[in-house]
Amino acid sequence: MNKEKVESLEQARKHIDTIDEALIELIAARQFYVDQAVRFKRTAQDVQSPERTEDVIKKVRAAAEAQGVDPNLAEHLYREMIQHFIRRELKEIRP
Repeated sequence: MNKEKVESLEQARKHIDTIDEALIELIAARQFYVDQAVRFKRTAQDVQSPERTEDVIKKVRAAAEAQGVDPNLAEHLYREMIQHFIRRELKEIRP
């Protein structure tokens, strides 16, 4: 994504709104694949998979650092998102 200097608060907000829309699209895509992945999981242990969570967090923290983003913020956001998706998946395997 191209970053450009803005000349007004209105311009900055317009860019932020565009980014917010893109983030929601990406979250929706992630959710789609999480919903696909649950088809291959049979137990709550398969869903919760702490080692997978920690692997994702490790990658996210590294990516955040590489982009100059606070890795603690990225980790917090991802842990919240992952927990949401785990709850969603558990509903699928526990009718």
